[in-house]
Amino acid sequence: MYDLLLKKIEINEEIALEAPFREPLTFRKLNETLTHLKSTFEELLITPSDPVAIVLPNGPDLGILFLASACFGIAAPLNPNYSKQEFLFFLKDLGARFLIVDPALNSNACSAAMELDLPILDLFPTNIAGSFTLKVRTNLRVTNQKIDIYSKNTSLLLHTSGTTSKPKLVPLTAENLIQSATNIGNTLELSKQDTCLNIMPLFHIHGLVAVLLTSLLFRNKLICSPGFNALTFFKLIQEYKPTWYSGVPTMHQTILQRSTKNKEIIEENPLRFIRSSSAALPKPVFKELENTFQCPVIEAYGMTEASHQIASNPLPPGLRKPGTVGVASGPRVKIITQDGNELPVNQEGEIAIKGKTVIDSYVNNSEANHNSFVQNWFKTGDLGYMDKEGYIRISGRIKEIINKGGEKISPKEIDDILQEMPAIDQVVCFAMQDKRYGEEIGCAIVLVPGMNLKEQEIVEYASKFLAKYKIPKNFFFLSEIPKGATGKLQRIGLAKKLGLENE
Repeated sequence: MYDLLLKKIEINEEIALEAPFREPLTFRKLNETLTHLKSTFEELLITPSDPVAIVLPNGPDLGILFLASACFGIAAPLNPNYSKQEFLFFLKDLGARFLIVDPALNSNACSAAMELDLPILDLFPTNIAGSFTLKVRTNLRVTNQKIDIYSKNTSLLLHTSGTTSKPKLVPLTAENLIQSATNIGNTLELSKQDTCLNIMPLFHIHGLVAVLLTSLLFRNKLICSPGFNALTFFKLIQEYKPTWYSGVPTMHQTILQRSTKNKEIIEENPLRFIRSSSAALPKPVFKELENTFQCPVIEAYGMTEASHQIASNPLPPGLRKPGTVGVASGPRVKIITQDGNELPVNQEGEIAIKGKTVIDSYVNNSEANHNSFVQNWFKTGDLGYMDKEGYIRISGRIKEIINKGGEKISPKEIDDILQEMPAIDQVVCFAMQDKRYGEEIGCAIVLVPGMNLKEQEIVEYASKFLAKYKIPKNFFFLSEIPKGATGKLQRIGLAKKLGLENE
């Protein structure tokens, strides 16, 4: 991956990374840092076939260490908020050979690593963004009994969410990552005049590829924030004057809630565009974002198995269709039946993909490989259809479909209807156990602050657009809907999270 990066990145004194309270990192210094880390990895006995687990707070050090590990080992960034049991599972499943941590971080990772007798390396930042030293905390052990289960080109290992089953391990090559970042940069027409503000976690494919890697390859200045914080977002906008950012819908909604208090900052620091991915963007949020920031909102579709981007709406003057994820923008895309036969325009089926950014298989998971591929096409698990212009509309996840007495219901369809109600800020419909129908429809709602809504009002509104059997039976008004690590609202397993079902 190092050679591929060098071919793409122009070595000069322009700023590559900035971060609050740190000196900037130039592209020349970035190259020097990676060269130094190559020597450091060799001294620490880290080889290109070694999975390196990384547990760090969000920021430039995590970004640069990901690059170094992807170039000279196999990067495996993990969520610092995992429990000890989760770390034990992920470290074992990865076959991690080393763990790199920030010793100041309160994480269960070290306890899990010590239980597994895994060497721990501590990271100590310098005053330059993305510059640090690595020191051995526990003894390094050299073994000749390595079992290399990854291809020689594997650069990144990430697990799927695994909400309803064991998380699947996704191996991505340098070629996958570089090609996907190139596709994204071309879609967004990025240039060295652009500056990106990163608010995405860098242990997730969205942040790693769509933001970090894409920005570096297209010579954007990248602002590495400590993570998403609505209280500091506009301060970062004012200080660094980015031209774009990418986020998930819940982030955009939170930003909009504080936008009225920051109108002057928005007007004085215009964005060229806003990108949204990793979950469906409600139409009202799309419209409010464009009205507030006076720039195009680019909704895209991605997943880990495709090295992120699958489809995207284009920038103006290209046609953007709210409610769609745009056209194929990387791998080939088709809509298929259960047997793998391609469906015609405007017929719903499963979205399948194939191309240079798409994995060939999961790691050590024959069942998932058997179920996920048909005629060398990867089945995404998403339902949708494609219109005559090639724009893709996602109906929902197959695993999320509610089976109410034999009637198959897409909860996203209900979400989209209810989201149009002015009093509703966030809504997620989900499956609940039911003695009569097997499954019923539950509906979790967060209201706009200061507004009220009765269940009967929701039922009456939904009845104008939905068949009677699609109307939710149970409503739950919450202050917050549970979210995943990236801020994505959690639908699968929500009934258990709300204490509505037994484990």
